Amino acid sequence: MPAKFCSECGTLTETRTIDGRFRSACPACSYIHYDVPKLGAGALIERDGRLLLVLRSDEPFANHWNLPAGFVEVDESPGEAAQREAQEETGLRVVAKDLDNVYSYDDDPRGRGVLIVYRCVVIDGQIEGSDEGRDVRYFPKDALPDAIAGGGHDQAISAWLQRARL
Repeated sequence: MPAKFCSECGTLTETRTIDGRFRSACPACSYIHYDVPKLGAGALIERDGRLLLVLRSDEPFANHWNLPAGFVEVDESPGEAAQREAQEETGLRVVAKDLDNVYSYDDDPRGRGVLIVYRCVVIDGQIEGSDEGRDVRYFPKDALPDAIAGGGHDQAISAWLQRARL
């Protein structure tokens, strides 16, 4: 989405072709606004061969299951974001151990994004729902729910399932 006003000086921007793309540019200070993908981080948490999923309460993807995940804040690393989101959405404190994979998606109405998924280990806490996810539970590979969220979650869960079947 183009920026209407310059974030540096507040001047009304204009659309210019820069680097072969239409971009919002400031005629006063020459600042160029670059639209970038949203950056998310997720926690892949397993127990006894089962995968922990959260039933989303909010749009997009309300009533669909996804990994505990959310957007990375400016003051945290993706691994820290995965740990924070896991605790907020599941009640579990986790440690992000290893990078699982990185998924690019274009099916979220908020815009394109990148989901970085970490393999996490539970260190404390009890499973409990939250405002964002009204149900949290572990699913075995042969009984995953049909309604899986997009935004990279479908890709990550599919990859987990493929590995689990090997």
